[in-house]
Amino acid sequence: MLFMIIEHFHDKNPKPLYKRFQEKGRMMPAGLKYVSSWIEANFDRCFQLMECDDARVIQEWVLVWGDLADFEIVPVVPSKETAELVNRYL
Repeated sequence: MLFMIIEHFHDKNPKPLYKRFQEKGRMMPAGLKYVSSWIEANFDRCFQLMECDDARVIQEWVLVWGDLADFEIVPVVPSKETAELVNRYL
C-alpha cells in the first residue's frame, strides 16, 4: 500500500532533519520502501511517497524522526488504478 507522508518541519527549518539524514540515512525499518519526495519551496513541508504492507512500520519510522517534524500519514491509490475501478461503475 502507498502512503503520502507529509512532514511539517519544526520552525520551517529542514536543516536538523537533513543533518541527521546525512549522518544516519533514512533509518527505515524493514518493510518500508521509500519511493520519492518533494520539498515545498518555503521549507514548510516535505511530501514523501512510501510503500509498505503494515502501517505500524511507518509508525516506527515516525518515532525516529518525530522530534524534528510533525507527520500526516495519508493512504493513497494511484490515479490510474482509481480510474480503472471507477470506470467499472460508469
